[in-house]
Amino acid sequence: MRNLVRIDQYNQDGYSRGRSGLVVLLWWFVQGSLFRYSIHTMDGWRRWLLLLFGAKVGKGVKIRSTARFTYPWKVAIGDHTWIGDHVEFYSLDMIAVGSHCVISQQSYLCTGSHQMNDPAFGLLTKPIVIRDGAWVASGAFVYPGVTIHEMAVAGARSTVIRDIPANEVHVGSPANFLKYRFQQKEESYGYSEKEKEALVY
Repeated sequence: MRNLVRIDQYNQDGYSRGRSGLVVLLWWFVQGSLFRYSIHTMDGWRRWLLLLFGAKVGKGVKIRSTARFTYPWKVAIGDHTWIGDHVEFYSLDMIAVGSHCVISQQSYLCTGSHQMNDPAFGLLTKPIVIRDGAWVASGAFVYPGVTIHEMAVAGARSTVIRDIPANEVHVGSPANFLKYRFQQKEESYGYSEKEKEALVY
């Protein structure tokens, strides 16, 4: 089959980063220095830097210095949420995280992709919403356009390609229902209780 892909025709003419190129470069410099090399206990400093660049960050938010934010002005985080080590906010579009959420280490929230049947590989962006009390466990990958609803859990190393309803735990690649987080009538889906707990973390 002849090559139908023409990457040389790619452009982002219809996309706005939301700030000038100078501000984008300044943020990348700040993130790679003042943010990245701040000490463990300096959550307030890191919150202030994000706020300075247009993010909305609530009170009591804890953010590890290795977390990365592509465009902080497209990020909103509610009160008392934790952002772990090496979490990636690929915020080409809006990422809204609620209050009392946990985004665990090495999770990747991805708002950008490409049109795979477009020869020019056109850019696609969709927002991600993580509602109050939700937990994105270690190494989970969250697709563009996904909403993880209140108290829901995306298990460790899961690939989340569709919304997770409130209070449900989804695991796997692609992520599927495992159990309810808080007590409700549930089916076992062939897993023992010990196996269920191991899958989540």
